[in-house]
Amino acid sequence: MAGSVKAKKADRHATSDWMAMERERGISISTSVMQFEYGGYHLNLLDTPGHNDFSEDTYRTLAAADAAIMLIDSVKGVEPQTIKLFTVCRMRGIPIVTFVNKMDRDGREPLELLAEIEEVLGIPTSPVSWPVGAGKLFQGVYDLWGQKLLRFHKGEGGSTRIAPIPFTIDDPELRTNIGPRAYDELVESVELLEGAGNAFDQASFLAGEITPVFFGSALTNFGVEHFLDNFVELAPPPAARKTLDGTSIEPEHEKFSGFVFKIQANMDPRHRDRIAFVRICSGRFERGMEVINRRSNSPVCLAKPMQFFAQERTLIDEAFAGDILGLWDPGLLRIGDSLTTGLDIEFEGIPRFSPEHFVRVGIADPLKRKQLKKGLEELSQEGAVQVFYDRTRLERDPILGAVGVLQFEVTQHRLEAEYSVRVKFEHLPYQHARWVEGDFDPDAMERRSGTACFVDLESRPIVLFTSEWMMRRIIDDHPKLRFIAAMQPARSERS
Repeated sequence: MAGSVKAKKADRHATSDWMAMERERGISISTSVMQFEYGGYHLNLLDTPGHNDFSEDTYRTLAAADAAIMLIDSVKGVEPQTIKLFTVCRMRGIPIVTFVNKMDRDGREPLELLAEIEEVLGIPTSPVSWPVGAGKLFQGVYDLWGQKLLRFHKGEGGSTRIAPIPFTIDDPELRTNIGPRAYDELVESVELLEGAGNAFDQASFLAGEITPVFFGSALTNFGVEHFLDNFVELAPPPAARKTLDGTSIEPEHEKFSGFVFKIQANMDPRHRDRIAFVRICSGRFERGMEVINRRSNSPVCLAKPMQFFAQERTLIDEAFAGDILGLWDPGLLRIGDSLTTGLDIEFEGIPRFSPEHFVRVGIADPLKRKQLKKGLEELSQEGAVQVFYDRTRLERDPILGAVGVLQFEVTQHRLEAEYSVRVKFEHLPYQHARWVEGDFDPDAMERRSGTACFVDLESRPIVLFTSEWMMRRIIDDHPKLRFIAAMQPARSERS
């Protein structure tokens, strides 16, 4: 069922955007997990933020995905955040299915959109459906693979339940059905696609070398059913997962394994809960089973496993490779943790990126410093923000770092709403940060103008720079040190 992120009180809200701040702003802030059955298949949908300021959350989520749906706005085309996230998909070899949305609005020409996808993203497109008209003249889509017309009819609540009409492109009844102008435009486009388009190849798609393209309107719920019917046939089943020692764990392996890719605190503010989301990589999960957390080499009992539909949750008894589990966590798990039974392996870690914006935290009520510390630690463990402290005086006001400035607003909002702590932020002049490995004198480095040295929650040193020029100069002056832009999580305590 379609829903709007910016829905009015009487309207249906988008199910995946459940946080109050998401509905106030009309943007996705945090990845939402939704599991459902469709066409005899079990789907695990990870709805990620589209805003560039929350791209780090999306990057972590892509580590758990087997395929990606790239949503293109027919009005805006390829947006900057799309480029960044597409690059991550290509780096991970994730197959991409494209859905061009908002065809019920006046937007850009479909051929122009396809050309932009190919030129900007560098991936060939192969349309599965083609729009008949657009905006107020939008009549539906023509199924190029099934040779049938899917008529658009806006029913009550935006739903469309119109049976497809089997027309070949040269059928005179198709011209009568959609009108001469729309028919001539459709025939011209199809002929152009047949002559100069890209033929679809399943192997190339699975390798991330071509993307099938669908058209429709999600808000009016048109084209979504056709998309899903094809998606469940196109998308790959759960794939093997690489480990740190270079081996791969097949989903059919009898031993259970999985990794934590997301942590979300206070999904239910009444209970102050903390949920760790786990991608199952192999084996069969059973409620109450005991696994080993390979980071700490300690046993963990998975007594409260849940499947999610955004904020709604259901207690489950079993799950399999490819499923996403929500585990009630008292604070033992971290993003990147590997959980196994009988497998002495760790999956590849999920790095944290060096922040680009920085603030110093000021607390309105000094008596709530303990709540502030707890809130920042939990939000940092989620990946919502990064926390740094003065290396010699840990009691000083902490420094927050983020990839995007909106993350600070989210943190400020959540500290007050979830931890009852009001804070104010003082923006700092730093623009870059690098973790440092090797022997160095922090005092001497800080004497250089435009630098500051802190430590993160793992007590690892990090240097902040006011400009890229200064950062490059410091790096050149210290060839024996390692300056790291993407830090891997702490590895096993046993190592």
